[in-house]
Amino acid sequence: MGSNFFLKIFDTFYLSIISLTVIILQMPLYTFQHPETEEIVEVVQGMKEDHFYVDENGVEWNRVFHAPNAAIDSECDPFSKDDFMKHTAKKGMTAGEMMDLSKNLSEKREKARGLDPVKQKAVTKYEKKTNKAHPNKSK
Repeated sequence: MGSNFFLKIFDTFYLSIISLTVIILQMPLYTFQHPETEEIVEVVQGMKEDHFYVDENGVEWNRVFHAPNAAIDSECDPFSKDDFMKHTAKKGMTAGEMMDLSKNLSEKREKARGLDPVKQKAVTKYEKKTNKAHPNKSK
């Protein structure tokens, strides 16, 4: 038995562990609490399985339900250009909705810093280009 034999066994074992890890990570995790000791255990179960857990002593544990942590249309960070791009890239957003979002974010930046740096940059650029005061210049 040469070293190649052991390498093949190790590779097969390693790939099996990775495959099992991927399968487990794709399956949902369910939480159960012991009715008397209040101990918590997490169990990997398929979505189509009956969700119950019975320990080695025959005690059926209570399932614990958690609030989902998914966020739909979460807040747009007023200081993030990328967040604005993601929000405005949605299908069905009109130009008016985009302008309203832009205004709301501007107001949030102004409230947080006293002056909206994005608006100030646009005003400065306008005034430099036209040699005129901007009509919506902040005071």
